[in-house]
Amino acid sequence: KLGRVFTGWVQRSFQSTQAATASENACAAEDNKATSPVPKDCPVCSYNEWDPLEEVIVGRAENACVPPFSVEVKANTYEKYWGFYQKFGGQSFPKDHLKKAIAEIEEMCNILKREGVIVKRPDPIDWSVKYKTPDFESTGMYAAMPRDILLVVGNEIIEAPMAWRARFFEYRAYRRIIKEYFNCGAKWTTAPKPTMADELYDQDYPVFSVEDRHKLAAQGKFVTTEFEPCFDAADFIRAGRDIFVQRSQVTNYMGIEWMRRHLAPDYRVHVISFKDPNPMHIDATFNIIGPDLVLSNPDRPCHQIELFKKAGWTVIRPPVPLIPDDHPLWMSSKWLSMNVLMLDEKRVMVDANETSIQKMFENLGISTIKVNIRHANSLGGGFHCWTCDIRRRGTLQSYFD
Repeated sequence: KLGRVFTGWVQRSFQSTQAATASENACAAEDNKATSPVPKDCPVCSYNEWDPLEEVIVGRAENACVPPFSVEVKANTYEKYWGFYQKFGGQSFPKDHLKKAIAEIEEMCNILKREGVIVKRPDPIDWSVKYKTPDFESTGMYAAMPRDILLVVGNEIIEAPMAWRARFFEYRAYRRIIKEYFNCGAKWTTAPKPTMADELYDQDYPVFSVEDRHKLAAQGKFVTTEFEPCFDAADFIRAGRDIFVQRSQVTNYMGIEWMRRHLAPDYRVHVISFKDPNPMHIDATFNIIGPDLVLSNPDRPCHQIELFKKAGWTVIRPPVPLIPDDHPLWMSSKWLSMNVLMLDEKRVMVDANETSIQKMFENLGISTIKVNIRHANSLGGGFHCWTCDIRRRGTLQSYFD
């Protein structure tokens, strides 16, 4: 009997060892698979704003909702629109306006495809659904501006944490696409998600006049505090190894420092600033359009512009926008005219109504692809905002050494 017990114990131990070995071998195989080098045909690769564009994400206006009128929204919008936010916060943007914006963006996608660019779109989501965390409650906004939430650096997609409570769950619209890119070899990083507790915002931030905003911005005071890292991807703009960022109403120094450490040592993150009473997103203030060419908003001059001039860059002041005063721009300024998308160094997608800036580009030897997105502009962005370039044909270079 003792012999049979011993024999059974040995047999069970052997079987257990065999199973463990098989499991280890399977895990090792999976580990090797998981840590295999990035494939050469990875679809994600972009280092700057001007190399030949091959693949892009274009946002959606469908189901777009007005964000609730919270303190961070108030600090980033103009006083003449505050009544609009107070009345319609949490509800759809005007239906007729949205319908026209949707049609404009569809046509923009068709034109990009005709120019040889692969176009991907985020998933439609019901942004009117109310959500609640331990720290706040809100409704959503939209997935119209992929540039605000996604930053591509090389073969890495970085999801920005955002700073508006209405945009807390905006990443969900892009997850399907990002998982596809990840499965094809791309890197995928999600920055630390902020709690967006009350401490992240200066609840008494005074924004009743442009003069107030100018004084506060000059003092380096913004509605977002340094309670935790936050940033919108659209406050960063890329030029190879050098990436430029502004401290703004939605991007704090903790967020900038997180990006600096994350991208070091391959990339250098530089903070630049502007005479801007309402800084939020850099690409209608400072838009790099070539390896030695930058559009600098004459109404918001850059305090560090000599850095570019000393490096031999040409600084161009774009002409005054032509958009009429009565056109609604609920979340942006008229300077979306300079918020252009470079298809390569010699082709630019530009507003069909902005004939002055078209002439400027043509004088620079850059062909203009004219598209009308005037109603889409009202939602807060131009061509650069409405897109996130996933792949540009080019290599990592330094333009400031």
